[in-house]
Amino acid sequence: MACVCPNPEEMFGVLGPFVAVMVVFFVLLVLTAVVIIKAVLFCRIFSKAGYHWALGLLMLVPIACIVMLFVLAFGKWPIYKELQQFRRQPDKKPAK
Repeated sequence: MACVCPNPEEMFGVLGPFVAVMVVFFVLLVLTAVVIIKAVLFCRIFSKAGYHWALGLLMLVPIACIVMLFVLAFGKWPIYKELQQFRRQPDKKPAK
């Protein structure tokens, strides 16, 4: 069986570093996209729960993400506090 290039080691020696750099670049691009998507999702979750949206950025910090999950799971959400205050207000009927 004939080889297309006369010396495969010679071709790999030229293309090897280029392929390695391209693989590293692709991996970094994918990881950056995943981190950005994760940050946006957590920021939306925290803002819908009534917390400041920037608390979602703490989910990118290794130890803080565990603490923030406990805050979300067991803490009293500000949105529910506002809902309870709204329900306690007497009904105001519009004057005719």
